[in-house]
Formats: sequence, structure tokens, C-alpha cells
Amino acid sequence: MLLRLAAERRLLFFGGKGGVGKTTTASAVALAEAERGRRVLLVSTDPAHNLGHLWQRRIGPDAVEIAPNLEAIELDPQGIADAHLEQVGRSLRRLMPANLSGEVDRQLALARQAPGLHEAALLERIADLVHHHFHHGDGEGLLIFDTAPSGHTARLLALPELMSTWTEGLLRSRHSANKLGDAFRRMNPDEVARRTIGSPDRDDQILSVLERRRLRFASLRDHLKEQANTAFVLVLMAERLPVLESIELRAQLADQGIPVGALVVNRRSPQDAGELLERRRGQEEACLKDLAAALPDLPIVETPLLATEPVGAEALHQLARHWGNRTAPA
Repeated sequence: MLLRLAAERRLLFFGGKGGVGKTTTASAVALAEAERGRRVLLVSTDPAHNLGHLWQRRIGPDAVEIAPNLEAIELDPQGIADAHLEQVGRSLRRLMPANLSGEVDRQLALARQAPGLHEAALLERIADLVHHHFHHGDGEGLLIFDTAPSGHTARLLALPELMSTWTEGLLRSRHSANKLGDAFRRMNPDEVARRTIGSPDRDDQILSVLERRRLRFASLRDHLKEQANTAFVLVLMAERLPVLESIELRAQLADQGIPVGALVVNRRSPQDAGELLERRRGQEEACLKDLAAALPDLPIVETPLLATEPVGAEALHQLARHWGNRTAPA
């Protein structure tokens, strides 16, 4: 079921509580699709990156090939935020009057300490990746995001709506300011006025930047809600806290209109493996019963407790084969 879901979508998000196997699950699905011949880009948005450790190679902010047809990226929120502010600084110095360069520096210094800076910069990078995937990709490829723990991901995915609204407000304000500036320039057509309030060309450039941001955020918001192409996969273990957190995350995603396609339950205790594991499996069954009752419309894919850690391409290949052969509802 999980591999079929991946085959039918172009954009997948894997999320859940920390430590439940999101990176492993996302990587195994990515590898399985790449082995089917699709071009796949696997992106980690978690600051505590495990992608490189899992694949036993260095992965950074630029796409690197980790298997045939499969590339990977680890997004660094701090690096993205620094690059974002540097770009903003260059744009502002180009667009603002020279006598305001000191104010630009002061605002950028304050922005480095602003709450939500990393999330906003990370969202812009995600929006760019999604835009490129849908508008400049090969049309058949798959983009997979291995996300940070649930709370961070829920906040991040709520931002496209907020940022779209905020940017639209800036555009309205800018249009109003331009009308006032045009009137002031007609009344005061001297060089002092032009240096003080800017020029029509500068105003057009500012509007162009804001309009590009608005379109990117609006496009990301639309793609997140597009059930035919997009799905969110909740990864968890059959324990009380991951189950409760997954139920809560599903509700948050539903409020945002983001479709959830499946639940993946990792590290299921085996049957007939001694009293200790038998008691644990009984506890897991009770948790999964609660999960199925709370989310009856979602298929549940179970992954067994493995004897060794699934590290490297061969182990991930075997994990994907397990889903292909033995996926079953709870």
C-alpha cells in the first residue's frame, strides 16, 4: 500500500514524532521508486540530519546522487537563513535610497534575532523546490520531504497560508504607498524628493519581489492541498505517545487541508518470540486499536522490529521489499 501510494503521487511528506524512523521510511520509499525508474529527490528538513548517516555518505544543501535516479539534499535552516538575509540585504541596498543604507544594516541585524526567521527562510527554500519540481521537472518524478518532528512540521506547513496572506497585505500597502509617492513626485519633482521617497523603477522592483513571493507561497499552499499529487505519511511506533501525537498531527493537517495517505507503524514486536516480546506485542495491539478507532479512514502499514539497524542502500532495499510483499491493514 505504501509503495503504491508513492507510485501514484508526485509529492510526499513523511512526518511524526522524533525517533520513530521517518528518515529510514522516507529513504526506503525513495529508493524503491528510483529502482522503478523514476527520478526522485529526497529532501531532509530536520535540523538534526540523519540522512547522511543512514546513507553512509556526506549530504549537504546541494543535490547529490546517492543511488541511480535518486538525489538527496539536507537543508540547513541556519545556512538558509543567513543566505536569505544576505540576499535581502543586497536587494534592499539596490532598491532603497543610498542615505538609508545604515537603516538597512540595522534592520538586518534585528532580523537575525527575529522569531520564526529560520522557519520563514526554510519555507521559501521548500517553496522553490516544489515550484521547480512541478513546473520545471520531468513531469513524472517524485519529490519526498523527510520532515522534522511533528510540532515543528505542523508549524512549518501552516506557514504558506500565513505567508501568502502577509505578503498580500504588503502588496496592498505597497500599492497604496506608490500612489502616494506618485502624487508627491508630481507636486515635488526635484532631486531631494526623488532621493527621499524613491523612484517609480525602484517601486516596480519592490512590487516584483513581493509578487514573486506571493505567487510562490500561493503555489505551495495549492500543491500541499492537491490530493491527486500530494500525500502526507505519518510514521510512528505502536506506543501511547506516538499514537496520540499522530492523531493530533492528523487533525492539524486536516485543518490545513493537507491530505494524509497512510500510517506507517515501525518496529512491531514479533509474535511467538518469548514472554517479554509477547507482552509488548499485546500492549502494541491495544495502541493500534486506539489508532484505528481514531483514524479509521487511513490504511496502516506495519514494519517489523528488525534484528539490525537498516543502514545503507541494501538494507533499505530489503525494507522496501518487505512492504511490497507483506503490507496489510491493521
